[in-house]
Amino acid sequence: MKKPFWIGAFALAAGLGSAPPGAAASLFEGGLFGGGLFDGGRLLATSGVSQVEGAAGGGLVPWALIAGYGTRDGIGASAHLTHVKVSDFALTTGGVAVGFFDRVELSYARQWFDTGRAGARLGLGEDFTFHQDVVGAKVKLFGDAVFDQDRWWPQVSAGAQYKNADRSNILAALGARSDDGVDLYLAATKLFLAQSLLVNGTVRLTKANQFGILGFGGNRGAGYEPQLETSAALLVSRRLAVGAEFRTKPNNLAFAREQDAFDLFAAYFLNKNLSLTAAYVDLGDVALQGGQKGVYLSIQAGF
Repeated sequence: MKKPFWIGAFALAAGLGSAPPGAAASLFEGGLFGGGLFDGGRLLATSGVSQVEGAAGGGLVPWALIAGYGTRDGIGASAHLTHVKVSDFALTTGGVAVGFFDRVELSYARQWFDTGRAGARLGLGEDFTFHQDVVGAKVKLFGDAVFDQDRWWPQVSAGAQYKNADRSNILAALGARSDDGVDLYLAATKLFLAQSLLVNGTVRLTKANQFGILGFGGNRGAGYEPQLETSAALLVSRRLAVGAEFRTKPNNLAFAREQDAFDLFAAYFLNKNLSLTAAYVDLGDVALQGGQKGVYLSIQAGF
């Protein structure tokens, strides 16, 4: 589980760092792309980072922002590789997101959930791995996080994430009603440029157990439940943002209580083509293995 992450991270960093020395200044100031359809015209860091389910936002929470740095006249995109290592489990996710004219976002993420030694304790076998595919779409409804500084309303976007988990027989034995499902969410993001502060609130309708990795619905509940997700980020320098996120989750499975998640993060934007994020993350109790706390590391490349 560790090798794919670090090999991929090194490849991304090496590829973006291979520009000739004479081009280094322009590379780190403006990025590799500029002008034309891939205009890269939005402000640095206004693409957010890549959420674990593939959408643009924070690490845990999708924001109303559209992926990439494309303006209303251009296209932007990002690719990410993320590794979350908590007390007994590890989650690796990789994916891409494309933003069209700062209005529509399409995304895809693949997740690997490694049970480590806990897999043996759960009767699955050591290092038993669950997988999930997440296909997302997001549409900006109204508002502009950057240009609406003189207005009170935020940028608001609606999104959907179709999730398909494998290991359907095991999920059914755990009590899940289905191995696939659709999350629907409404996100509102407000950027206060004068204060270098971003705040976000997202309401999600979901049936997902542990983000969908353990299926959807269960013997405690089978219907959609609204969940609250919040983020706040402070830009402490032109390239460095720090913040926190909180995400509630439904509690559908009788065999194990599911708890809320939060993180404390720092994201560094080298330029519009490369960002690095590190976080302390707490996922709560997972599958009767106690509190799951650890580290979140992510690399994002894009334009």
